[in-house]
Amino acid sequence: MKYGITITLIIGAMLLWSCGGNGGSESGTPQTAQNSGQGELTAWELENGIGPIKSDVKLGPIDDALVATGDKIFETKCTPCHKLDERYIGPALGDVTKRRTPEFVMNMVLNPDEMVKKHPEGKKMLAEFLAPMTFQNISEEDARALLEYLRANTK
Repeated sequence: MKYGITITLIIGAMLLWSCGGNGGSESGTPQTAQNSGQGELTAWELENGIGPIKSDVKLGPIDDALVATGDKIFETKCTPCHKLDERYIGPALGDVTKRRTPEFVMNMVLNPDEMVKKHPEGKKMLAEFLAPMTFQNISEEDARALLEYLRANTK
């Protein structure tokens, strides 16, 4: 009986020792994205977000018609949580086009669920604001109009 308890304790200690520690990283280097629960994000996704926008958005001069459309969409779908010049339920968006790529902004609008679950910046925003961005049934055309509105109102 004595030996059975001792053997059980030794086996338990060995299991804990083999599973614990530095997360399987022998050299102490950071874990890969896959091991940290983020999935395998490409460099493009890390910079531009996860979603339907998978290539560079072509920007030209500000398009006033798109700005007007974006203004209406922003007022109805975004202002319950966002302001341009102050933190609200979500971050202030007046400088978002300086902080994020156009593709990131559009992917966040078009795919907020996956962004807050898998993208490191989306996770940071969720941790800071404690309210996940909800999908607003926005089309790619509407997301592009919102982007144009934000570009026109960059502080």
